[in-house]
Amino acid sequence: MGARAAIIGAGIAGLTAARSLQQAGVEVVVFEKSRGLGGRMATRRACELQFDHGVQYVSAKGPAFTEELERWRACGAVAEWFAGAFVGAPRMTAPARLLGEGLTVVHGALVERVEPRGSQWLVHAGDAGEQTFDAVALATPAPQAAPILASAGVTFEALERVQFAPCWALMAAFDAAAYDGPGWMAPEGDVLAWLARDSAKPGRDAGRLTFTAHANAAWSRQHLEDAPDVVAPQLLAATQRLTGVRAEPSYLSAHRWRFALVEHPAGEPFLFDRYRRIGACGDWCLGARVESAFESGRAMGAAVAAALGAL
Repeated sequence: MGARAAIIGAGIAGLTAARSLQQAGVEVVVFEKSRGLGGRMATRRACELQFDHGVQYVSAKGPAFTEELERWRACGAVAEWFAGAFVGAPRMTAPARLLGEGLTVVHGALVERVEPRGSQWLVHAGDAGEQTFDAVALATPAPQAAPILASAGVTFEALERVQFAPCWALMAAFDAAAYDGPGWMAPEGDVLAWLARDSAKPGRDAGRLTFTAHANAAWSRQHLEDAPDVVAPQLLAATQRLTGVRAEPSYLSAHRWRFALVEHPAGEPFLFDRYRRIGACGDWCLGARVESAFESGRAMGAAVAAALGAL
């Protein structure tokens, strides 16, 4: 029987690590607590509406991710929104679905602990049951990875350096409203840090006026524990001030990203104990970019494959 590896988390880092391992001949199982793929590369669907309420666009700096982004574009999974900035097509989740093709993904699997079983690891995945693996890689936000690693008796000093900023996201749609402003704005104010007209993105329904607004880190921290129905009207007021759209929205919702933006990364591409074959990866290792998640996942996959080569 060949080596088996578990990836916990089906965001870009986790899926990239899983594909790398699968290509190296390792049997891989990806555990994901939600119903979808992509993590913060997310799209909220509400009837005929859709909102990219997490990551807003993807761009590339390095050669490896430039090549991967071109692959996504060739497959129709992304389209260019403005110069050098790409969005998933027809939804932001499309690149994750492309990465997930051919992978074994267990959805609804809330992994809270991992225990040693001889030279292997027993992964407890809640209602999804338990399985043993030769290696485990956590591809979740660092604050979520830390207690799972602790349950396995593993710590990494670099995890303590990682800090995230939260973000409240507003999703608003207007049926009878005119707007001739820009497709996106990055305002410097006391509430919003980003505003995008989702309906202006390629492949979207341009006939519906839809906005996604992101509150800045300071405002999001101040209102972190507020209820969504308390946050939404406040972010709507800020959006209306910025856009001039005064109509009542036909759809209004707020979503809290508790771990939205990496403020202080670990400063290492990934964290891995190659002797015990367990570690963690994610954008939080390198910085607040989708490219950072890709690079971290790719490096993690290579390290796990190398460690499993001795089995």
